[in-house]
Amino acid sequence: MQSIQQQVTTQEWQTRINLAAAYRAVAMYGWDDLVFTHISARVPGPDAHFLINPYGMMFEEVTASSLVKVDLQGNKVMPSDYDINPAGFVIHSAVHGARDDAHCVMHLHTAAGIAISATKDGLLPLSQQSLFALSSLSYHDYEGVALNPDEKVRLVADLGQTNFMILRNHGLLTCGSSIADAFLFMYLLERSCEIQLKAQSTGKELLAIPSNILAGIQAQAKQVTRSAGGALAWPGILRKLDRVSPGYDL
Repeated sequence: MQSIQQQVTTQEWQTRINLAAAYRAVAMYGWDDLVFTHISARVPGPDAHFLINPYGMMFEEVTASSLVKVDLQGNKVMPSDYDINPAGFVIHSAVHGARDDAHCVMHLHTAAGIAISATKDGLLPLSQQSLFALSSLSYHDYEGVALNPDEKVRLVADLGQTNFMILRNHGLLTCGSSIADAFLFMYLLERSCEIQLKAQSTGKELLAIPSNILAGIQAQAKQVTRSAGGALAWPGILRKLDRVSPGYDL
């Protein structure tokens, strides 16, 4: 019997490796939520297919071969012993269906992210990290567990062309033109939430960054990353995974 690698294109296999690595990296940073939440990636090629985690598998267990390939209706387009999470499918298919540039969509339930999502003012401009998120941030109000297809229209409308989203009372979402970009965006958003909570916990008066600095942060972001986006840090993350969580590329 042919292996998964033998059944897919070289481009899809590389996407599988990077997506599996993203799951392992989320676990490595302690951002996972048992078997819940998802990261999805578009399969290179003409078909509207994307890869998502097998429901019931811990993030630290995900491999390139175990990822499930589905279409925008949630149908498996390649045999798999695993199912997918319906709630995860609703959120991810909505973004993939509406945004051609969203090759990767990451949705997490971190404690810091949910805590900030439950505050009325949301993310505040308190750190340099927060400015990158605030330059492209949107919000989506909580509607219960994401099982209602009708919510997709409202989620997509709220997301617009932003790459960072705070799902009220729920968690965080980022999307990017690559898996590396979506991961970097989530790192910045999650770190911003963590820093804000620590600052607020001091009970001291907070010093916000002036609005004119926020206005210029998008151009500065390209300079800081040498216009490489997440690709600048991604090779180092892969090297670390090779040391602490090998096997994601199987």
